[in-house]
Amino acid sequence: MPVREPAWWYREQGGWQHRLLRPVSQIWGWSAARRLARGKPQRAALPVICVGNFTAGGTGKTPLSILIARLLIAGGERPVFLTRGYGGRLHGPHRVNPALDNACDVGDEPLLLARHAPVIVARDRVMGAQLAAADFGLSPPTVIVMDDGMQNPALAKDLAIAVVDAVRGLGNGHVIPAGPLRATIETQFALADAVVVNTSPGADPARVQQTATHLRNTFHGPVIEAGIEADTADLDLRGTPVLAVSGIANPDRFYSLLEQLGATITARAPFNDHYAFTDTDATRILADARRLEARIVTTEKDLVRLAGYPGARAELREKAIALPIRMKLDQREELRLASLVNAALLTRRKEQGKT
Repeated sequence: MPVREPAWWYREQGGWQHRLLRPVSQIWGWSAARRLARGKPQRAALPVICVGNFTAGGTGKTPLSILIARLLIAGGERPVFLTRGYGGRLHGPHRVNPALDNACDVGDEPLLLARHAPVIVARDRVMGAQLAAADFGLSPPTVIVMDDGMQNPALAKDLAIAVVDAVRGLGNGHVIPAGPLRATIETQFALADAVVVNTSPGADPARVQQTATHLRNTFHGPVIEAGIEADTADLDLRGTPVLAVSGIANPDRFYSLLEQLGATITARAPFNDHYAFTDTDATRILADARRLEARIVTTEKDLVRLAGYPGARAELREKAIALPIRMKLDQREELRLASLVNAALLTRRKEQGKT
């Protein structure tokens, strides 16, 4: 079970922890670079658009994957999501059936993705890509959108986009465990074709601009700015006392969005990313909400993890409200993103002789 990343990862001056762990960090970075250099990526039968990140923890990969799928569908494509299914027991390759599968089987994010396009869960990404091209009957997919896996060298990518949280940026610039980077930033910059800077609601504009400017000065490709917003017109939380339940990697975005919608957060119940709620957890949350006379609001990822259980978890799922979110780009930035996607598809299809 993943643990919440330490706050000192995101302090520029670091601390004694960073100094103590730096030798281990250097070994981790060397190992990651060596693994990537020795990889022999295999080409899938379909074009692959990969959405990843440079750091551990949440940056907004899944909302961007959904946005890209929507752009592809609007352009006449038939996307299929490919994901590892973190937190699920199935190794795959397995085509997700939302009517039968639950978060224990496939993980939480695949169930969210399945609302927009077919999803394949596979620890082995090459085998997952093979299933995507082979087993879809009369309406086969035309493009794979891979949610995470930028550092996985097994499958070749036609377009790789890294998402960076605008507030947290690249943290202290050090590799795990001395910092949040999955490998040295130089190693990872070479993997990405573009970067999307994801701005949290209520973020300090100066901090956002600092992150975007730094990336434009150091990254070799395009840097696109995006934001997160509530994807609902029916949920009115203005002045509502709220118990905010979150089991995600970066809950601050969730809290900020609730406050932006006018909710009054009377209490917060934070859990680790992909946390599997127990009946004891649910009983406590329900009791706290009654005591505080607060409405229980959670994330979509958290709510899908409550499905399929009896008892207190079933009651919590019934009483909790999920706050839907989406990634939002202005018209200029959306056109830039669509152009990158379309160019990658065109290049691949020219190589295959399909244009």
